Amino acid sequence: MNKVKNLFLVDDDDIYTYLTTATIKETSLVEVIKVFGNGQEAIDFLTENKNNPDSLPDVIFLDLAMPIMDGWGFLEEFIELHPFIGKKIEIYVCTSSISPDDLEKVKRITLVSDYIIKPLSQEILVKLIGKLNS
Repeated sequence: MNKVKNLFLVDDDDIYTYLTTATIKETSLVEVIKVFGNGQEAIDFLTENKNNPDSLPDVIFLDLAMPIMDGWGFLEEFIELHPFIGKKIEIYVCTSSISPDDLEKVKRITLVSDYIIKPLSQEILVKLIGKLNS
């Protein structure tokens, strides 16, 4: 199985990001993991690096509930930025929200690949990365 070069974890929960980063590292399937504490930090990075595909993520795991800019705000900004990014980026919403309304709203956003209820297990992670490489 091929490795993912860059993975972005956009989440404000330090314990979750620590555990998820450790889980991702255990798989040895991701070369670089970058953690952003809110959507604004991630959008700023994407905007600044939109012409540098090697710096851009292959995958983004995005939380919905964050300060400063939540996942919904990130998705709105990403939709506007997406045409100017010369790379396909898979976005997975990873949230503790079990709200049917959130799930339906995410399903209407074509740039989101899937909706995952936290926590992100090693089994799910390996499956997702396997799909990316097929």
